[in-house]
Amino acid sequence: MKITILTLFPEMFAPLKESIIGRAEASGKLQINIVNIRDYAENKHFKCDDYPFGGGAGMVMMPQPIGSCIQAVDPDHTAHRIFMSPRGKTFTQKRAEELSPNGEILLLCGHYEGVDQRVIDLFIDEEISVGDYVLTGGELPAMVVCDCISRLVDGVISSDSLTDESFSDGLLEYPQYTRPAVYNGLAVPEVLLSGDHGKVDKWRREQSLEITKCNRPDLLKNDKNGK
Repeated sequence: MKITILTLFPEMFAPLKESIIGRAEASGKLQINIVNIRDYAENKHFKCDDYPFGGGAGMVMMPQPIGSCIQAVDPDHTAHRIFMSPRGKTFTQKRAEELSPNGEILLLCGHYEGVDQRVIDLFIDEEISVGDYVLTGGELPAMVVCDCISRLVDGVISSDSLTDESFSDGLLEYPQYTRPAVYNGLAVPEVLLSGDHGKVDKWRREQSLEITKCNRPDLLKNDKNGK
């Protein structure tokens, strides 16, 4: 899997060199390229934003630096190109699973008041939002999408870890416990110490349903898990 991220602030992506994603890249399972859009600006000051036509607050990212950058890093349009935007379709685990088989993904990070619409019209395949809120830029959302998709790539994490987690079957994950058996007066539920896998599975299912009903009842609508 090759993921290319276009940004005005490449230094923000240092966390991708750490932990599971960093190890996966070091082992060759992932290739994450961070590209500075400013390197493709054709003005002497490497300016990438300007005032919006029609007036309004803030600045808008100019089309030339972004367009030139995309054409340079993905000249044959082999990557699925995504613009991180609060007006895009909401990113979900299902969408991550749909995107993970792609060999190449390109993530464009907007900033300021956004990007010139012509960039989206000419170069972008899809707009994605990570939630119903607005951030200062697309860098943090791009890291979220990159992390979520990357962990689904073969060999990045254990396949067993993917089959029993939140959203894997339409429910939120059950509570997890480890040693010690008693901590600050709170004991691990006895069923988890029983060695009876059937009872453990039943308990976990019940807990998942209860947590989902409490925190995300919307997940149970039109879903057989909630019946």
